[in-house]
Amino acid sequence: MLASGLLLVRLVVGLLLVGHGAQKLFGWFGGYGPKGTGGWMESIGIKPGVFMAVSAGVMELLGGTLFTLGLLTPLAALLITVTMLGAIFKVHGQNGIWATADGYEYPLVLIAVVIGIALTGAGSYSIDAILK
Repeated sequence: MLASGLLLVRLVVGLLLVGHGAQKLFGWFGGYGPKGTGGWMESIGIKPGVFMAVSAGVMELLGGTLFTLGLLTPLAALLITVTMLGAIFKVHGQNGIWATADGYEYPLVLIAVVIGIALTGAGSYSIDAILK
């Protein structure tokens, strides 16, 4: 049961992060791509915008993919945590905690989940377990 629970968490969280990365990098799933996301980032003081959008997109896409697969899970958690800390400090932090006020609730939960999984291990249904 533990392995199934860890797999479920990895699939949901990891694939959502892959989607967020694809929004920034390719404009998929209603995203704005590098130029649109970069323009928004510049408008809130994150410069250079396109570079930062691509950087965040790559970290979300790569981190989410690794997390989903349970491959190099600590590295996946690091990539995701760095990106979410950026979101907290540059976008959501000044709005307080609650997502209803565009706060940092969601990125904080993601950080807790990915660090928790990195500390416990990705589970026996992971590539990390196969490679041991």
